Amino acid sequence: MLEFAEAQFTERETLFVEVILPLAIAKNYTYRVPFEMNDAVMVGKRVVVQFGKSKLYTAIIAATGKLAPEKYQAKYVIELLDDRPVVTGEQLRFWQWMSEYYMCTLGEVMNAALPSALKLASETKIVLNKDFEVDRSVLHDKEFLIVEALDIQPELTVSDIVKLLGQKTVMPILKSLFEKNVINISEEVSERYKPRTRSFITLNPVYQNPDNLKELFGILEKRAPRQADAVLAYIKLARHQKSISKTELIEESGAGAASIKSLEEKEVFIIEEKNVSRLFFEEEELYSNFELSEKQNVALNEVKEHFNKMDVVLLHGVTSSGKTQIYIRIIEEIINSGRQVLYLLPEIALTTHIIERLRVYFGASIGIYHSRFNDNERVEVWQKVITKEYKVLLGARSAVFLPFNDLGLIIVDEEHETSYKQFDPAPRYNARDAAIFLANMHKGKVLLGSATPSFESYYNARIHKYGLVELNERYGGVKLPEIEVVSIGLETKQKTMQSHFSSVLMADINMALEKKEQVILFQNRRGYAPLLICKICAYTPKCINCDVSLTYHKSSGKLHCHYCGYKDDSPKICPACGSTHLEYKGFGTEKIEDDLAMLLPDARLARMDLDTTRSRNSLQTILNNLEEKKIDILVGTQMVAKGLDFSDVTVIGIINADSLLKFPDYRANERSYQMLAQVSGRAGRRGKQGKVVIQTYDPAHRVIRQVIENDYKGLYFTEMEERRSFKYPPFYRIINLDIKHKDPEIVHNQSVYLANELRKQFDDRVIGPQPPMVSRIRNYYIQTIMLKFEKDGVSINKVKGVIRDIITQFQTTRLSKGSIVQPDVDPY
Repeated sequence: MLEFAEAQFTERETLFVEVILPLAIAKNYTYRVPFEMNDAVMVGKRVVVQFGKSKLYTAIIAATGKLAPEKYQAKYVIELLDDRPVVTGEQLRFWQWMSEYYMCTLGEVMNAALPSALKLASETKIVLNKDFEVDRSVLHDKEFLIVEALDIQPELTVSDIVKLLGQKTVMPILKSLFEKNVINISEEVSERYKPRTRSFITLNPVYQNPDNLKELFGILEKRAPRQADAVLAYIKLARHQKSISKTELIEESGAGAASIKSLEEKEVFIIEEKNVSRLFFEEEELYSNFELSEKQNVALNEVKEHFNKMDVVLLHGVTSSGKTQIYIRIIEEIINSGRQVLYLLPEIALTTHIIERLRVYFGASIGIYHSRFNDNERVEVWQKVITKEYKVLLGARSAVFLPFNDLGLIIVDEEHETSYKQFDPAPRYNARDAAIFLANMHKGKVLLGSATPSFESYYNARIHKYGLVELNERYGGVKLPEIEVVSIGLETKQKTMQSHFSSVLMADINMALEKKEQVILFQNRRGYAPLLICKICAYTPKCINCDVSLTYHKSSGKLHCHYCGYKDDSPKICPACGSTHLEYKGFGTEKIEDDLAMLLPDARLARMDLDTTRSRNSLQTILNNLEEKKIDILVGTQMVAKGLDFSDVTVIGIINADSLLKFPDYRANERSYQMLAQVSGRAGRRGKQGKVVIQTYDPAHRVIRQVIENDYKGLYFTEMEERRSFKYPPFYRIINLDIKHKDPEIVHNQSVYLANELRKQFDDRVIGPQPPMVSRIRNYYIQTIMLKFEKDGVSINKVKGVIRDIITQFQTTRLSKGSIVQPDVDPY
């Protein structure tokens, strides 16, 4: 027996796994696999490992092998968490590409890609799920102990739980509690998902009997005619649809909410609150039998023809041309062939109508994924993508990280949007460009859609790298909105301005209100006043952490920094000279809303900006109220330009176009055109020609004329000449290096040194260093080095390799102490 045991022991295989840790470290780390796990370890599964002196992390196995690391002794894997891989081989390839292309670490990509619940670490905070009642008698001893501890202390870290249980292997226990909905990851708690509810009405079955119904009408017509109208309206609606919402019945009958409540109290109506998807209403079924117009059919066939030869097609269709309907027809073909579809949107919460329509066609086979869903939901979607339960995935930029098996098509809607670019933290990727690589990996196709394409995409289409399909007519033959430009300077001289509103805009708003139509007003700045200034000494309050002035917000009564969140009380006396002559300069959405309330006291107003849409349901509430005509005038920032499609919005007011046009950026004209055209496109989308009023100090500005004439090509050709001359994309690639330090002199010296090292390799392709527009954020001073490289004749991969080596060499010097170097590839 002893000889056999010794023989068995000598045959044991020692395995090692290379893992990706959720940390910004340059290389993957190798761990030794306990013998009992040998048969279970697999690429893509999660393991719990110790990194550093005592910290535990959830890591992803990137490779398995038999070679031990040469330079250090491998620690043992503590625990294996999964029965099957949670990350696919294709995803790991995608992560690797993203790490190399965007010059970041695999750990940073992993952090961006995985939902928080799949990457628990020592410092991750755990809280009880207050929305879930659990029978504690079914919990195991250790699970019960954790829950009891959370009753006493509402928040515990994973490290706390390790100490509490006296063991390192706590991740499987936490995983079990998470799957039972007993606990939540605390970073998700502030944005808990709350189901959207609607009140639905059914008639008491007693009144299905014709005699009883006749008797009821006899009583109501004499005593409560409004209630009789409500019952009559219900019967009328019930002939055509299965479920009737309370809002719909009030609109149809003209009876008030009080009449409906009385009928409920009399037990004539039964009212039930139902959870309804944010993505689908039963009444939207009317969309399901649409037919494409002749122009749409031509466009659809052209897209298919291009897909026979090319992998990427750009659909350039004017606002309200029916691009979504074309998408739906293409999606149907792809999923009928058994493949998956990813539909990317720039602002998931603002594209309600697209989501609703898609849900009508694809039902339970469509999944939604974005950061406003809580961790439970995101993990559930993740698992359903792996098992191919979802055929269509709808999401914001982070959806490119989902574990697709067989991706046949990616649609990038509004592909020009800057929201597709991740600015902080790393990876600083562009979801549009990442989608093209991802589709290529899966041998799938990409359809880019926009009324105002990015110049890069349009350029690629014109040189036949992408297919190009153009749709120049609105669906149903609706005319593009009439655009009128108003000179703010002229109206100010004539004293016809009312606050920030010209006489033309006020007349159009009043006319719309008289016709019971709706208005959207656009001002690309939130808050009440961007500047508080002393009239005597010109003192302006500034953020203590950032190099920016503070913005006054009337709702909080405080001065806010829009970069770091710092807040301060608004002074009544100038702290510099003691003067009481302080005044607010400029205006934001809050001021516009405030002034409108005084000018139009009977109008129902709402505001849509970052301040009013922070909570999970606030944005949806605003959109619902706009759809249900509870709002007459909506004031908003650029949020109002993205995806809003309401039949009764007939007037759009752009309060000050100059804030867009005068921005110091080579893309200013392109972005201004896109923003103005997109905002204008919200008007008159369903049968009525809309009206757009653009207020500006420069009515003759070229871009404004091009917006009026819908002259995208004129803008494109003019801007391309300038970009070619000054070496900007799409003719050149740009890589920015931001160097940050808490001392301004040190960061200057560091950036000069780094720029000189780069010039030794790249000569005049290196520009700077120079401070950006905001040169200090969160107490870090910033210097930026810009590198420009030709697209032809230069290997960008070799260039990035050289830049990495120079940064690494710089970081080994004493000069680099305390600095942060952040590469940003394709920064704009």
